[in-house]
This record gives sequence, structure tokens and C-alpha cells, in this order.
Amino acid sequence: MTGEAGRARTPPRAARGVSSLAPYQPGKPVSELERELGIQSIIKLASNENPLGPGPAARAAIHAVVNDVGFYPDGSGHDLKQALSEYHGLNTNRITLGNGSNDILVLLAEAFLEAGDEAVYSQYCFAIYPIAVQAAGAFGRMAPALSADSGMPLGHDLDALAAQVGTRTKLVFIANPNNPTGTWLESGPLRKFLKALPGTTLAVLDEAYFDYAIEHGVPDGSTWLDEFPNLVIVRTFSKVHGLAGIRVGYALSSPEVADLLNRVRQPFNVSSVALAAAQAALSDHEHVTRSVAVNREGLALVREGLAQLRLSVPPSAANFVLAGLGRDAAPVFERLLRSGVIVRPVANYGLPQHLRISVGTPDQNRRLLAAMPVALG
Repeated sequence: MTGEAGRARTPPRAARGVSSLAPYQPGKPVSELERELGIQSIIKLASNENPLGPGPAARAAIHAVVNDVGFYPDGSGHDLKQALSEYHGLNTNRITLGNGSNDILVLLAEAFLEAGDEAVYSQYCFAIYPIAVQAAGAFGRMAPALSADSGMPLGHDLDALAAQVGTRTKLVFIANPNNPTGTWLESGPLRKFLKALPGTTLAVLDEAYFDYAIEHGVPDGSTWLDEFPNLVIVRTFSKVHGLAGIRVGYALSSPEVADLLNRVRQPFNVSSVALAAAQAALSDHEHVTRSVAVNREGLALVREGLAQLRLSVPPSAANFVLAGLGRDAAPVFERLLRSGVIVRPVANYGLPQHLRISVGTPDQNRRLLAAMPVALG
């Protein structure tokens, strides 16, 4: 080791994609706001969580496995993969488990992208897509979204996405429904897009909000896997199942793609608690039905209340709305914080005049709507 004692040290040079990377900005946690402002009775409508939390089956499974947390989990996730196999009617060799669906998205970038490769995604897409692509050293191509006055405001423009696909495109990311816009794609146009995609390009269909979207006619991409070998479906237990805090998601794909993903997947990437809770949640149909019903009623209430305040509130097939204020949203966000209501500013998505607002319980939704006129000024 050389150098004078006490000399300032320069850290190792980061990979090119990492050194210029802007980190993901999560929603502000309740504990942080309590520390900053010293207020209580805070409600968080910022991270698209299920306000009901996990169902009774998942809660019981969590309690049952707590005494085993001193041991490593099953690295293969055998029991959960068997349950998912039965649920989707697919062999277990087509399933990859992740530490939340974010983990799956990063695994896809790690497995299929390198310097010189390209990935395509839409304007106003989930922020993790460009982050994962850039961190892998690849180049991201962003397709313009639909206009704000279209039938699906700020949603995916499939023609624009197709125009960005070239000979170096390895991945195309599509969220259906999309975060943060809540917009969605119908079966016909999406199937047409997939049929035209080169076989050497993987289509990553992110269905994190699928359970909320079924009643809007959003297609189940998992039923298309035999028709499109280059299709990857990504799902999560963080949303309708209420397991955001223990991180578990999964991918459905061809066996060949799953094999590659499992080569880069870290051992024990899903905890024993998450494995048990997810398996129990998968069969708790009553909790899913109740969660969807609470969301349906809350979504209608929040959209109507915000529209009465003359805000732009496009349709949503998810468990949140994107509220257009027509002016800088940051001051409104700050005033809502001071009233104990946490929502999500989305300037980092390129939407500085919008707030993303998660649907909460009936009481939380009413409190949001009561606080909003004061925050708007």
C-alpha cells in the first residue's frame, strides 16, 4: 500500500452507468415526517400500498414461521413455486422468484443487457426501468407517451414504442397498468405489438397492478406465454396482497429465460417469511376480492372529489390516481405534508405539475379530500 498517512483518498472509479445514475426516490415514510415536523396521525398515500395490509391467511403464515428466521430460507422457493405453478397452470421451470418485482426487473437487465445493447420504454414509465438499464451499462430509448388529451392520457403509445425498437434492442419494458399514470393497454393492440416484435427482443410485461385492473378489461399476459416465447410477465405480492414490507415478486417466462434469470439471481433472495406469506396470500381469494372492492369504491370517491376541485384526473386501472394541478405541484405537496397527508410528487418522472395519490381506506380518502382545498390555496 502506498501514499502518505492522512492523505485524502479517492474512491475507486464507478462503472460508467452507475456514476451518473440518479437513485430511485421512494415515497416519504411516516416516521420521517414525524421526525421532521413532529406531527402525529399521519396518513401515507404515496406508495400504492394496499391500505388493508395482508390478509388473515398471510398474517397467520407470518406468525407461524417467525421461529424459523434463524435459518436460511429454501433457496429454490420450492413450495411457493409449486403454488404459483398451480395458480398459473405453468411448470415450475418457468418461474423465477424475486425480492419484490424490482428485483426481477434488475435481474432481467443483468442477464440480457451489456454495453452496446439497448432497451426501450415509454415516457412516464416506472422509474426502475431506466435505472436498471443504465446500471447495466446499456442504452435506454424512451418513446414519447400519448398526449394529455388522448383517450388514454399520458399512456403508452405502442406505435412510438415500436419505432424505437432496433437491431440492438434486447428488452422492451411495458407496465400494464402503468405507474405513475394508471393508464392501460387493451388486448388487441398489445397482442399486435408483441407479434411484430423481433424474436430476439424480450417483451417485459410488468403486471404489478393486474388484480385491480381485471375489471377494466386489462388482459392476463400470463396466458400468452406459449404464443410469445420472448414474453416475460412480472408480478408482485406488494400490491393487492398487501406484502410490500417483506418483498416478494416473480417472473413467468419460457424455461430458457427462467434458466438465465436464475443464474444471476442471488441465493436466498426471498426470505422464509416472504415465501410463507406469499404462498398463503395466493390462495386467500376473499382478501383479494375485498381489497379490489375497497379500491374500486375509493378510486371513484377520490377521482370525483379531485375533479370537483377542477383538477385533471385521468382514468386509472390501478390503486392510485395521477392528479394534474396545472401548476407546480411541490408547494401543494408540502402543504399536504403539514396537514399529515403524504402523497407522491412525480417531478422525477417528468411530471412536475402532478401528484400521484394512492387510494386509502374510506377514512383516509375523506381526509385527503378535506385537506386538498387548503393545500391548493
